Amino acid sequence: MKYILAPDRLETPEFVIRSYQPGDGALLNEAVISSYDHLKTFMPWAKTDITLAESEQLCREFRGKYLLSQEFVMGIFSPTGDRLLGGTGYHFESYSIEHLTAEIGMWIRSDMAGQGLGTKVLIELLKWGFEEWPWLKTMWRCNSINYASAAVAHKAGMPQEAILRQDAFAVDGVTRRDTILFGLTKEGWLAANGG
Repeated sequence: MKYILAPDRLETPEFVIRSYQPGDGALLNEAVISSYDHLKTFMPWAKTDITLAESEQLCREFRGKYLLSQEFVMGIFSPTGDRLLGGTGYHFESYSIEHLTAEIGMWIRSDMAGQGLGTKVLIELLKWGFEEWPWLKTMWRCNSINYASAAVAHKAGMPQEAILRQDAFAVDGVTRRDTILFGLTKEGWLAANGG
């Protein structure tokens, strides 16, 4: 399997998770720039000098890769769609789509952080991924000192599988960091949720 007809959106009363669309650049730009101080410690892509045109180009690239089943980058939008609350997606950093194993990534804008949104989004992504997407396993990895990210995985019911010692470079590009790896199989999710 090299291609899937991916679901396009997930709606809840608190947020909508959907593929980025042309025209979303301004929302992405505002969310990243306003949250830079919150994001910079663990998100190497965060920067304050990103232009509206660059943000719009990113949204269009995300959409293209989504349609081609290369990567499924999505935004977390307010129910009205007028505010970006964060970003998420199903990624293939360590696996290809043929493995039916997707890595879930996420960031939450600074003024929404620490309020439980990340945990709610992850729970919905797990449910959606195992019920409407073809994933047989989902992964979550984070810097070992990103305690908030690790807590989100624990609260969502993802078991810790490993600590990968000096697995990657930290944001500074020089220091090595440890990575905590969490994983959940479809069978494990179904067993925990009465499936």
